Amino acid sequence: MYKLKLEKTAYTPSQLSGLDLPQIALAGRSNVGKSSLINALGDRKKLAKISSTPGKTRSVNFYLVEPVNFYLVDLPGYGYARCPKTEREKWGLLIQKYLEDNPRLKAVVLLLDSRLEPQVLDLELAQYVSSLNLDLIPVLTKADKCKQNKLNRIRNTWTQVLGLTHPPVVFSSKTGLGKDRLWERMIQKVAG
Repeated sequence: MYKLKLEKTAYTPSQLSGLDLPQIALAGRSNVGKSSLINALGDRKKLAKISSTPGKTRSVNFYLVEPVNFYLVDLPGYGYARCPKTEREKWGLLIQKYLEDNPRLKAVVLLLDSRLEPQVLDLELAQYVSSLNLDLIPVLTKADKCKQNKLNRIRNTWTQVLGLTHPPVVFSSKTGLGKDRLWERMIQKVAG
């Protein structure tokens, strides 16, 4: 199986360079479950810090994935976060610099809450990623908290809205649902 190890943390644009392996970024709202997803992928409970307070990830965190040798890159969440506006703007510039100026970036995994209809901020990020000619891997998180019929409807909605050839990966960090499928999609992007 795959092993994740936190290798580098960047707080400023100048700290983003120096990593020569392919990268897959994780992006999503502040409370969508990015840390839980990282912990589930790494089979470790405390690999990424989980908090009930949105916006705890305030840096770009690079996790080395072995034995495939690529970086899974956790970006600060967007949307609601209890912090000053200037801090949110700083994260925004850091994310923009990372996404726009990175020849090693192979795809962006966009985490979407399976319990919610498409949100404006998620749609804007999907369009932004597309405008950069980056591949998008949508993932519906918290699938264990959603009834199957609603989950299917939300999955179909996102497939149509984003014009996808493959529907979003349905994921639960609690049950492991979708974990193998997500690994498969990410490794395809790194290898391709």
